Amino acid sequence: MVDVVLLAGRLLLLALLYLFLFAAIRAGIGLVRGRGVSVSHGLALAVVQGPKEIQGTKVPISGPVVIGRSPGADIVIADDFVSGSHARVAPSGGDGATLEDLQSTNGTVLGSQRVYGPTKIKAGDVITIGKVKLRVEKA
Repeated sequence: MVDVVLLAGRLLLLALLYLFLFAAIRAGIGLVRGRGVSVSHGLALAVVQGPKEIQGTKVPISGPVVIGRSPGADIVIADDFVSGSHARVAPSGGDGATLEDLQSTNGTVLGSQRVYGPTKIKAGDVITIGKVKLRVEKA
């Protein structure tokens, strides 16, 4: 009887270990998505101020880029002031892009103005989300 209980305990411990590893890998994928990718034209978002884990990250705006706290976001920001899906930057005709706040609680700031609807952005603009600053750069 004791052997059966010990075997069940070992199997439960092993299952919990695999569950933990799966959750850690899933969260880590969001942190590294987009690193090292370069695009020869268009714009990119560069993290210029924020946690050291994401500082220096540069993500090309070749499609919609979601910024938030959720592990599924393209740029993951581990900050209590950042919503799960906080903001989205999408390319628009030519060399421009559009910034949109995704109904976040604490808002998105472009330069010194809070963003309420889709707003055009260009190279040199600074986006502030929580304590993180992202600069729009030419890729």
